[in-house]
Amino acid sequence: MALIPSIFGGRRSNVFDPFSLDVWDPFEGFPFSSSLANVPSSARETSAFANTRIDWKETPEAHVFKADLPGIKKEEVKVEIEEGGVLQISGERSKEQEEKNDKWHRIERSSGKFMRRFRLPENAKVGEVKANMENGVLTVTVPKMEVKKPEVKSIDISG
Repeated sequence: MALIPSIFGGRRSNVFDPFSLDVWDPFEGFPFSSSLANVPSSARETSAFANTRIDWKETPEAHVFKADLPGIKKEEVKVEIEEGGVLQISGERSKEQEEKNDKWHRIERSSGKFMRRFRLPENAKVGEVKANMENGVLTVTVPKMEVKKPEVKSIDISG
């Protein structure tokens, strides 16, 4: 996995998205990337990091992030706001215990640590962030500040 530095100081997977601080995986989508049976455990753990998918939508009231985290308890997930308005979602998916007599035919479910970071826009109320986890879906809601419209003063025209 390679990291691409951005001109904004973070790492971004999408050059056109200034809020993205993701890690770019040059092998994402290749046929061999999903078959992890013969890959060392450190590489499998790294793939968990890359495979955590998060949707980000903006409503008139808030920025809403939704992450699919099946099989992870809310105690295993951390949601943090870093200095500079960066939302960080991280955690760890435990590896299934291997028994001596077990014979694995395929390992596709990833385990290990994951972390995703997003630079929040200036209108985010970082002090009022709420997180909720239900049925393996983490929802993080970041309220937005009200945009004050500039006051317009009407001037009477004499003459």
